[in-house]
Amino acid sequence: MCELCARAASGYLCNRHTEQLAARLRELPALYREVGECLVPRRTGWGDIVATKSAPGPRAPLNEDVVDTVTWLRASAVMHAWRADVRRARWPHRGAPPPPDLDADCRWLAQELGWIVAQYPAAGDLARAVAELNALARAVVGDPEPRPQRIGYCVALVGEGVVCGAVISRMPGETQLKCKWCGTAYGPEDYLMLHHFQPADAP
Repeated sequence: MCELCARAASGYLCNRHTEQLAARLRELPALYREVGECLVPRRTGWGDIVATKSAPGPRAPLNEDVVDTVTWLRASAVMHAWRADVRRARWPHRGAPPPPDLDADCRWLAQELGWIVAQYPAAGDLARAVAELNALARAVVGDPEPRPQRIGYCVALVGEGVVCGAVISRMPGETQLKCKWCGTAYGPEDYLMLHHFQPADAP
């Protein structure tokens, strides 16, 4: 059973959450490089009004609001701790992992994802930690994670006069749709038919 959504799964995460974790592990280093660019404080331009009296003491060279929220070092420390724990669980007799490196740690965890989902009891906690780091970074850079768009209900027949009726959704830009319950696939050529057979009271 999936640790995140309680759906049936062969391991600790369902396919959807496994794919989501893999994507976030790939994106995390680039997101935190972008966060680094947000750490530089905004400079005043020629047309800006500058106060004649400033707060005593030197001005910090970094945007402290962002530093308090999220940093590359924090993300690196968190992901390195997860790498060390997965490595300890899988290969308890091996030595210490290499020094922390956000790119390398995320890449290593992504490569081990098959084992993590099948064998690592803390897979759900790892997925939550990565999701939290992802959300914090996206909040800083102003790039919210894409959310699934609800398309309608599956209209496939799954028995004698029985319509599946499961909700079908897609990510922005996705054109090939697949019902997560009965497995029916819908391409662009099926959209009109799918729309035509939606229940009259469908939102």
